[in-house]
Amino acid sequence: MRRWNGWGEQSTVVELPAQGAGFLAQRIGAGSRLADASLETALARVPPSRLMPHALYSIEAHDRLLHARGQSLPDWLALREGTLERYPDGVAFPDSAEQVRQLLALAEQQDLCLIPYGGGTSVAGHINPPVSTRPVLTVSMARMNRLLELDESSLIATFGPGASGPQVESQLRARGYTLGHFPQSWELSTLGGWVASRSSGQQSLRYGRIEQLFAGGTLETFAGPLQIPAFPASAAGPDLREVVLGCEGRFGIISSVKVRVSALVEDERFYGVFLPDWPKALQAIRQLAQARVPLSMLRLSNAVETETQLALAGHPRQIAWLEKYLKLRGAGQGKCLLTFGVTGNRQQNALSLRQARQHLKAFGGVFTGTLLGNKWAHNRFRFPYLRESLWHAGYVVDTLETATDWSNVDNLLQRIEASLRDCLAAEGEQVHVFTHLSHVYGEGSSIYSSYVFRPAADYPATLARWKALKHAASQTIVEHGGTISHQHGVGKDHAPYLVHEKGELAIAALRSLSRHFDPAGRLNPGTLLEE
Repeated sequence: MRRWNGWGEQSTVVELPAQGAGFLAQRIGAGSRLADASLETALARVPPSRLMPHALYSIEAHDRLLHARGQSLPDWLALREGTLERYPDGVAFPDSAEQVRQLLALAEQQDLCLIPYGGGTSVAGHINPPVSTRPVLTVSMARMNRLLELDESSLIATFGPGASGPQVESQLRARGYTLGHFPQSWELSTLGGWVASRSSGQQSLRYGRIEQLFAGGTLETFAGPLQIPAFPASAAGPDLREVVLGCEGRFGIISSVKVRVSALVEDERFYGVFLPDWPKALQAIRQLAQARVPLSMLRLSNAVETETQLALAGHPRQIAWLEKYLKLRGAGQGKCLLTFGVTGNRQQNALSLRQARQHLKAFGGVFTGTLLGNKWAHNRFRFPYLRESLWHAGYVVDTLETATDWSNVDNLLQRIEASLRDCLAAEGEQVHVFTHLSHVYGEGSSIYSSYVFRPAADYPATLARWKALKHAASQTIVEHGGTISHQHGVGKDHAPYLVHEKGELAIAALRSLSRHFDPAGRLNPGTLLEE
């Protein structure tokens, strides 16, 4: 059963090792946990719906509570406190494109706001009900989750937009194929959500981001269905896939998605290498990316993240032996862990591995085989569960991300970490910050930072701390050459910063598109574009 006020399945628990709690206590102080509200208390606070009962949707308090928030830190705090302020007035569960069109017609008839809902994994406020005099209807796509067609000659698969990561992969693998899109939210997030928010998977170095995988589909709008045909390439004017990619529910509701799939590979392995220091590690990963060595993923943790990973790994005796071995090999204090993957046939992988090892050896890399790589692969979707364990230990954790050119990566990374680390100094509070690069390109890289801080005396004061941290880092990003989002999308949390990146003319163009497809502004208001 899925947690109503946290991440994922209740049966999945990622324990915080005792030495991990001690590590955090040394850096930011002993944890102090806030009390959680019960599900019964939270349900009692759901106000009456402004909608009348209807066959197309539910107005039950339980459905409305479970679809009221995503997984951002403000969402987490609201759910833990059991006070959400705003709730959808109803939740619809369409099972066909025709029912989606019926909901659009109903919204026009009854003057409703509609919020498309995929897996509820948004960390940027995409699915939160706005302040509205109109009743708000959340449209869950969960029942539209089937593989509708598979063109094995063209390697094009057509899915319903509500297919989660496991549903996408299980249906494709049964036929011998994979999409290869594995964001950290993979077990819960959906194909339609990936398209609508421009998601990036952990192995995008091989399979591409969702932009490369998205071939076409259908967007249901108030102006009618927008059909995007799947061509291998086209020079017939602007690419209208871009109207759907990143639209975040402002222009319409995705009812079908065509994606480019790949045959399953025979061999896949992940490896760990320690680099002596950050400058060498950064140069090594940049040159590896620019040399186009055919790897499936590259992930570089900075020194603080490497230290944190080892502290939170458990098994202190084995880690102590590893530390001694690495120090003897020249990777002591300040070392950085690089994890990389090879995916393909055995001959291709052997060549890719040899190229990567030769390259990294020149930078003092200490190769540790597949042990750490396999551990990363095993835990790749489990990190969000750690938020639960940290919360119980009295700590709050959140993440943010951006991307920039290689010439600016180190500068921007250091500025982001400093903005977070120093943000709560006036309160006498420390913030533990660590970063990795996980999506690399010829011209630059993503930057993904995690930060841990202690909650304040109550929920409102804790939210105020997060707001200060989020604003400080976001302002730093847009003022120093980073995108406001590399993979999490804009939502409501990032919308205030979008104009810094796009400019007034581009924002006006996006508003014109929104008015064209949704003249009355009923679709997900406040998301992507501020009202």
